[in-house]
Amino acid sequence: MDSSNPAVPTVTTFAELDLPAALLHTLDEQDVREPFPIQAATVPSALAGRDVLGRGRTGSGKTLAFGLPLLARTAGRRAEAKQPLALVLVPTRELAQQVTEALTPYAHALGLRTATVVGGISIARQIAALREGAEVVVATPGRLHDLIERKACRLDRVRITVLDEADQMCDMGFLPQVTEALDQVRAGGQRMLFSATLDRDVDELVQRYLHDPVVHEVDPSAGAVTTMDHHVLVVHGPDRYAVATEIAARDGRVLMFLDTKHSVDLLTRHLRANGVHAAALHSGKSQPQRSRTLAQFKSGGVTALVATNVAARGLHVDDLDLVVNVDPPTDPKDYLHRAGRTARAGESGRVVTLVLSGQRRETSQVLTDAGIAPKVTKVRSGEAELSRITGARQPSGKPLDSDPSAAKPKNTNAPFRGLGTSKATPAAGGSGGGKSSGGGKSGGTSRKAGEARKLAEARKAAQMRRRGR
Repeated sequence: MDSSNPAVPTVTTFAELDLPAALLHTLDEQDVREPFPIQAATVPSALAGRDVLGRGRTGSGKTLAFGLPLLARTAGRRAEAKQPLALVLVPTRELAQQVTEALTPYAHALGLRTATVVGGISIARQIAALREGAEVVVATPGRLHDLIERKACRLDRVRITVLDEADQMCDMGFLPQVTEALDQVRAGGQRMLFSATLDRDVDELVQRYLHDPVVHEVDPSAGAVTTMDHHVLVVHGPDRYAVATEIAARDGRVLMFLDTKHSVDLLTRHLRANGVHAAALHSGKSQPQRSRTLAQFKSGGVTALVATNVAARGLHVDDLDLVVNVDPPTDPKDYLHRAGRTARAGESGRVVTLVLSGQRRETSQVLTDAGIAPKVTKVRSGEAELSRITGARQPSGKPLDSDPSAAKPKNTNAPFRGLGTSKATPAAGGSGGGKSSGGGKSGGTSRKAGEARKLAEARKAAQMRRRGR
C-alpha cells in the first residue's frame, strides 16, 4: 500500500467542492456548512474516482465523507431489479440504519433510491425493495450474504463499494462474507475503506481490493481525544448497584455497558423499579425493539440506556456526554469502542469505569494497552465526589412499571443494594434508601430463628417440670 501518493487538495467549505447543486442545497437545509477534517480530506479524492483509505474513529464524520461522493457519482443512473449500483457494508444493524437515515435526504435530492439490508427485519420486504430497484444498498454482511444466496441480489453492477468500520467487521467475524461481496462487485470499480485501526485483517483487505488508494489519517483514536475524560471509580462490591443507580438517575442521558444480556435486563429492571427511565439493548431484542429503544434514547424519553457491546459499535447519539462501564471491559478494543460513543464530532464527553478492588490490576492493564491514563478515585454511593464526576443523584424510588416483579432481581425476593450483597443480609434499594426485605429470604431466616428459640424454651420448661416431679 502506497501512502505517499499525491492527494487532491483538501477544502474548507462544501461550497468549494464540485458537488451537484441539489446536494449543496440539501447540505444548507441540513445546516451542514463546514466539513469535518475527514470529509475535507477525502471528499475531493472520492469525487475524482480514486480509491480511498481513511482512518478515523467513529463519530468523526465518515458517513458524509463517503456518502456525498458516492451519491454524486451515482446520480443520473438507474438500477435494474436486484442490481444495485453502490454498496455500503457496515458491521451492525444500528449503524446501517444510521447511515441510511443520514444519506436519505441527499439521495432524495438526487432522485436516488436506497435500501437497508440487515438481519432482524423481514427479509421478504428487503427482497421486494431490491426487486423494485435501489441504486444504493446499505447492508450488514450476513444479511447481504443471505440475499445473494437466494438470488435476490446481484453485485456485478456495483460501481462504488464502501467498507465502513472495516476493523469492526473483521473483529466480529465478517471477513469471509466481506471478501465474498468484494469478489462479486464490478471489477475496476471504486472502493473506499474507512476504519478506526489498520490491523492485519484490514491491511489484507486494503492490499487485496484497493488500487493505489489515497490515504488519509486525520482523526485521533478514542484514547487520544482531548475532549474525552477517563475515570476509574473503585467501588465496594455491595455498593456497585447503588453507585450505578445513582449515576443512572443523573440529570441527562447515560449509556451503561454490562457484559451479558441477563445482567443488562437485571439492572434495567432494577433502575426502572427505582424511578429511572431506563431501557435495555442487546442481541436478544428484536430489531423493531432495538430501533424503538434507540429512538427513545435519542429523543430523551429513555435517559439510561443499558446495553451489551452491541451498542459499542456504530451507535451515534448526539450530545451523549457520559459512558459508564458497569462491567469493566477485558479487551482494549472493547474499551475504545465503548468510549467512542461519547465526545463525538468535536463534543466533550466522559468515560467512567466501575471496578472492584480485585479488578484494578486487570483493568489498569487493559486501559494501558488502550493508551488510556485514567484518573482513579475511590467512591461510595451518596458521596459528593461521585456526583461531581458523574452527576449522580438520588433516584425518585417510584417504580415506573406496574409489574411488582420488576422491582426484584431474579431469584431474589427483595431489591438489593449491590451485586455482592449476601442473601441473608437485609438489603436496601439501589440508592441505599429502600425498605428492608421483610418477606424475603432474610425475613424467612428471622422467623426460623424465632421458632428455634421457642422450641428451645419449651424443651427447657419440660426439663424443669421433670426435675420438679
